[in-house]
Amino acid sequence: MHLSIVIPTLNEALRIERSVFRAFELRPIDVVVVDGASDDRTTDLAKSAGAIVVTSKPGRGHQLNAGARAAKGDVLLFLHADCWLEPVARNQIEATLSNRQIAGGAFQQQIDHERAAFRWLELANATRVRWRQLPYGDQGIFLRRETFEALGGFAEVRLMEDVLLMQKLRRTGGKIQLLPGPLHVDPRRWLAKGIVRQTLQNWTLLTGLKVGFSPDWLARFYK
Repeated sequence: MHLSIVIPTLNEALRIERSVFRAFELRPIDVVVVDGASDDRTTDLAKSAGAIVVTSKPGRGHQLNAGARAAKGDVLLFLHADCWLEPVARNQIEATLSNRQIAGGAFQQQIDHERAAFRWLELANATRVRWRQLPYGDQGIFLRRETFEALGGFAEVRLMEDVLLMQKLRRTGGKIQLLPGPLHVDPRRWLAKGIVRQTLQNWTLLTGLKVGFSPDWLARFYK
């Protein structure tokens, strides 16, 4: 397995070096940081940590596709800058993809905060993957490159590109496996907005997408 790790960024100077160092612990052939017009030192710090750095139009869909084009691996792992995997995750990916019936996967989260509510959130997110085959980007989505390209990559939209890709994969009959990881996740989003508020917002956006609103229109309400 030739693994490439793609990390989209926007003003992640506080954590990008650590993110890249930890990504290299998975022994990839490359780590690609795709920056969407940061105005801090994100790109300089990513380069100094050893990553390939490319720039892209802002928006995760654009950035992730640009990173996939720059990456050399035959397996693509997409990580957010505030998430990281322990080295054993590489073996988990390799063992999973040895089964050709499995198209890709994601990881059990470990949100790095002691509040009990986060344990319930981890359980709910894992259950969504197991029963609905619908991981989100903050669960560390990985795919074979051939599968990713056959799906046409990520939709280049402002929001929910991860959901759209997984829905497309699900329609093709591709099976998604939840791996034990764990994937460590920074709790910053939930601490900033509140667990209930962030969760309700996610549900509202998914409902809007399901009833026909475009991701770009829904993105106006995300922040």
